[in-house]
Amino acid sequence: MVVVLRREVGDVLRTRRVDLGRTLRDVSAQASVSLGYLSEVERGEKEASSELLASICAALELPMSAMLRNVSERVERAENLSAPVALPVRTAEQQVRASAA
Repeated sequence: MVVVLRREVGDVLRTRRVDLGRTLRDVSAQASVSLGYLSEVERGEKEASSELLASICAALELPMSAMLRNVSERVERAENLSAPVALPVRTAEQQVRASAA
């Protein structure tokens, strides 16, 4: 689940940056984070600290609460997609009847 969380955080940040028409270089400079590290965060390869996320969100003019809400909704969808599906289980009696038929 940690990988899903990192990926969703990165996707939300990247989508916001692209929607604003900003470059990695521009946002990394404003957020005081290396371009490479920001790129890794956006790709879900690195997990940013809360301080770094706050800095990136500020550079993107994105309230951290909005980013977290968006991430939470995405993670919930991912959990629902990967939730196990309950299959009916036959009792011994049902199995005997099925094999006799």
